[in-house]
Amino acid sequence: MENSGLVGRKREEDGVELLVLKHPPVNALSTALLANLGRHVSSLESDPTARAVVLTGEGQYFSAGADLKEMATLDLATAPEVVRRGLGLFSRIAGLRIPVIAAINGLALGGGLELALTADLRVAGESAKLGAPEVNYGLMPAYGGTQRLPRVVGVAKAKELIFTGAVIPAAEALRIGLVNKMVPAGQELRAARDVAHTIAQKAPKAVQAAKRAITEGISKPLEEGFEVETGLFASEVLPSHDLGEGILAFVERRPPKFQGN
Repeated sequence: MENSGLVGRKREEDGVELLVLKHPPVNALSTALLANLGRHVSSLESDPTARAVVLTGEGQYFSAGADLKEMATLDLATAPEVVRRGLGLFSRIAGLRIPVIAAINGLALGGGLELALTADLRVAGESAKLGAPEVNYGLMPAYGGTQRLPRVVGVAKAKELIFTGAVIPAAEALRIGLVNKMVPAGQELRAARDVAHTIAQKAPKAVQAAKRAITEGISKPLEEGFEVETGLFASEVLPSHDLGEGILAFVERRPPKFQGN
């Protein structure tokens, strides 16, 4: 594990990257942690060999959210810029060309939930709790939560969670579609890594084009979404050498050896 301050990073086989928040005891999202995370994101943005990212928190918590002690020291003049930087970073994570899987252990609250929402997939331990409790502290979600949460669980449920500040167990998060999978407590990282390695063994250009098609098309009318899909299929998938390898492997009845080109 490469440790560079508040975020650890490890490259696993198949091009899977593991990012670990390391700010005990609750992995609060301080400005220093976010800056550290941003440097890793910059590296991933320019790394053509990375195929999937697993994001988790060290210890008992994924992240309990913003560093409220630090926030209390911010003045009104600097607070908006701090929020804009955080939102920009979260948007960059969501916009990574490769899939991101969040392994949620313990608590994912406030900014921690917003960070989990930047992931394409979320795997939670059965003892995990998730919520947007900002209104309990005179705050509101400001790292994209008011926009990403409704797109995941629907407008009415997102309003309920945000307006009440409710914290829900992993089983309820699974029921409403906030997480993709619930596993026994302590197994969430293993399960998320299994998903990441499964994805990493597929044709990278196809996976990345599919992610982009979903992300870009979901906010468009259906017919325009079809155009996005068709365009990416023609420009990214059809010219790929991996397409030929996939077809040949099928004919030869062997596992494909995708190279990402």
